[in-house]
Amino acid sequence: MTKDHIVAEIRRTAAQNAGKPLGRQRFLAETGIRESDWAGKYWIRWREALAEAGFGPNQLQSAFPDADLLAPLAALAKELGRFPVRAEIKIRRRTDPSFPSVNTFNRFGGQKALAARLREFCLARGEEGLASLCFPTLESSPDTERAPEPAKDSEPGFVYLMKSGRFYKIGRSNAVGRRERELAIQLPEKAKVVHSIRTDDPIGIEEYWHKRFDERRKNGEWFELTAQDVSAFRRRKFM
Repeated sequence: MTKDHIVAEIRRTAAQNAGKPLGRQRFLAETGIRESDWAGKYWIRWREALAEAGFGPNQLQSAFPDADLLAPLAALAKELGRFPVRAEIKIRRRTDPSFPSVNTFNRFGGQKALAARLREFCLARGEEGLASLCFPTLESSPDTERAPEPAKDSEPGFVYLMKSGRFYKIGRSNAVGRRERELAIQLPEKAKVVHSIRTDDPIGIEEYWHKRFDERRKNGEWFELTAQDVSAFRRRKFM
């Protein structure tokens, strides 16, 4: 990846954006050029790259600040093949620190409001296929429409995998042992915790695993999992 190519892409994408250069996140989504392709190699800061492309300090503010959030979110949705849940956004942030923090999306409201905004964004760019990924969230139950409550979102807890007979339950609790005893009383077969994941977002992480194993769902929070599914869950210590 040469410096000349990156500069040319900065100018090209700026020309398509009413003459205004893109922020780092939107530039990545539009061009595929990662921060590692230029940071520390040609420039230290993004504004230095923009300056070399001919954009002065008075031009660095994007006219569409929401786009710097929606572009990487659209890229993640395309990769997953569905609208991302909060847990998936948090996981991407942990593996890619340049990805927007999950809390920055709160400006759009709850999941439904964010999905609606992302759909508008994709349609405006002519990406009907991406826009269609938002429909399941838009048509989901009203409960998912509420914006997340920061206090609850940051309350630590566990997401557990429990086995009873040949079925597995994925649930959340702030005391896994107590929940195991409660279910043991209710179930005809002995319930045993296979593994638990410590998390500061029990609601989001539980939702992530429910969606990941949705095709194996049998009833409510109970799933018929394969050995590979169980191994994938057990590899996680913290999320």
